[in-house]
This record gives sequence, structure tokens and C-alpha cells, in this order.
Amino acid sequence: MAEHNDSGRLAEQLAADWLVQKGYELLDTNYRYSHSEIDLILKHKGLLIFVEVKFRSGTGFGFAEEFVDSTKRRLIIKAADHYIYENDWHHDIRFDIVGVYKDRHGNINFRHFEDAFY
Repeated sequence: MAEHNDSGRLAEQLAADWLVQKGYELLDTNYRYSHSEIDLILKHKGLLIFVEVKFRSGTGFGFAEEFVDSTKRRLIIKAADHYIYENDWHHDIRFDIVGVYKDRHGNINFRHFEDAFY
């Protein structure tokens, strides 16, 4: 597997652990439907939350939220619609982005953007 894929999977695991520590319940990871994928699916305070995780080693090329374009959002929404139908969910949902940042000293930091789109 390519190094960027390994970094992405590690970032997803770190983000999942961080959100669980904040009281979120992890339901699914890397949920796939057609050509779409949702990194994390969680529940929190009665909401079903679909999370896109983006890893950045620094912010020189921009912040994580800037790399979720309209095409990516459309694919995530498509997969979320299928997940909602498949699991017979009838309550509120939310789409979040979690940026996982590694600074030059190797420290990991998170930026959580709740209700990021839709």
C-alpha cells in the first residue's frame, strides 16, 4: 500500500479514537457504496454523523476542509443516503470533517468542523 494510504488510514484511526474519547459512538469505518466511501460513521447526542477525515503534515498547502470539494461531498452524500436507507435511520444526520495535522515535531492535532456541508 502506498505511504499516503497508510497515513490516511492512521489518520482515520486517530480521528476515530479522538472522537470516541469525546463521547461519540463509532458505528462503522470505511463504509463503501458504489464509488463512494465514508471514512467514519458515528452517533452522538441522537445524531448520525458522517465524517470525512483529511490528513495534513502541515498547512503550507491549505487546511483539510479545503480539500473536500463538491464532487467529494456529492459522493459522501450518496453513500450516506444508502447507509441511512440500509439501516432504516429516521433521525437527524450531520456531515463533519476532521483534519488531522502533524507538525514538524511529530505532534498530532485535530480540527473538527461540525455540520461542514449539506
